[in-house]
Amino acid sequence: MAKQSGDKRKAKHSRNSLQTRAIHAGEERRRYADSITTPIIQTSTFTFRDSSHIEDFTKKGKEHFEYGRYGNPTAQIAERRLADLEGAEDCVVFTSGMSAITTTILTLVRSGDHIVITDDSYKKTLEFCRAYLKQFGVSCTIVPFGGYERLEKAIRKNTRFIFSESPTNPYLNIFDLIKIKKIAQKHNVLTLIDSTFATPLNQRPLEFGMDLVLQSCTKYLAGHNDILAGAVLGRSELVEKIRNLHKSMGGLIDPHCCYLLLRGLKTFPLRVAKQNETALAVAKFLENHKDIRKVYYPFLPSHPHYDIAKKQMQGGGGVVTFDIKGTLNSAKRFLDALKLCYIGPSFGGVETLITHPALVSYYDYSRKERYELGITDTLFRLAVGIEDAEDIIADLNRALQKSK
Repeated sequence: MAKQSGDKRKAKHSRNSLQTRAIHAGEERRRYADSITTPIIQTSTFTFRDSSHIEDFTKKGKEHFEYGRYGNPTAQIAERRLADLEGAEDCVVFTSGMSAITTTILTLVRSGDHIVITDDSYKKTLEFCRAYLKQFGVSCTIVPFGGYERLEKAIRKNTRFIFSESPTNPYLNIFDLIKIKKIAQKHNVLTLIDSTFATPLNQRPLEFGMDLVLQSCTKYLAGHNDILAGAVLGRSELVEKIRNLHKSMGGLIDPHCCYLLLRGLKTFPLRVAKQNETALAVAKFLENHKDIRKVYYPFLPSHPHYDIAKKQMQGGGGVVTFDIKGTLNSAKRFLDALKLCYIGPSFGGVETLITHPALVSYYDYSRKERYELGITDTLFRLAVGIEDAEDIIADLNRALQKSK
């Protein structure tokens, strides 16, 4: 089948600032009905004018949309903007970050292949690689995060790629992208980085030589806790393969969701810059609080990967992980005393969210299993919104006092 307009792309990146590109990239100057916002093209089917129009599409390969599962103009603009912001040649948007991850992995592997993934990756990503890939004859080696020698030793002749996140969840560990690229080049394997916690404002893995970047656009890029979306970005030849499988699997993101994603992208640099600032202030406050056992934040000198973070990232991000003193009951009292921070498992939106991994993400693990993963009874992950830092700090301080 001839290529549609949604398929023909090698992003032309503007020289404007990131903030300007977040507003304008990927769009024509004049839009339908002279609208200032991108129209929502809410249709399943696109028509042809006449038989010659069909032949222009099928025989001459001229650009045209045909059917919604193969592409949509609103989605195409979102893809172009994301590619511009990430510095990628191409992009595909998905219904969620996990859809982007699983479709990408399934595109890249064949029966008999092997992959390497770090143990600090997202729980569901690890579960997919560990439990489901074996059904397709693909083996997986999980290595400790930061163990670069063990990672290199895990690579086999049939290893297809190395997968990790940076920063990771919940300890915000930072992958040394330069080091991992050298290992990958030496063994001729691909590199995939989930950069959701960083966003293109704070970290740009493609500039460090990574092959593909994955984003859960649900989080900072959309930024309002109101959509699910994901994206994979990188070189055209790799992304095109992923797009082809995406068309067959049918996990199409809807046009209205893309419209909301585009809306969120217009302000994401402003929001993330604010969240960087607020999270650092909160991290410093917590680190000096007598009721806090440990704080994890990449831009604190106490973080084990502080030096790498300062080299690779423009900001530390909007998430702060911390361990309070006390017991599980102390943790529950702390949660129940919060008045501003919402209790919820996500991050990246304008409202501040806090989650307790032991009670939420790892509720089905035994205490021993959780502690082996570093998930203690008193561990919290705070995702700051865009409220004033002083208000967030006051809420945390009041709840800490009531946790005793």
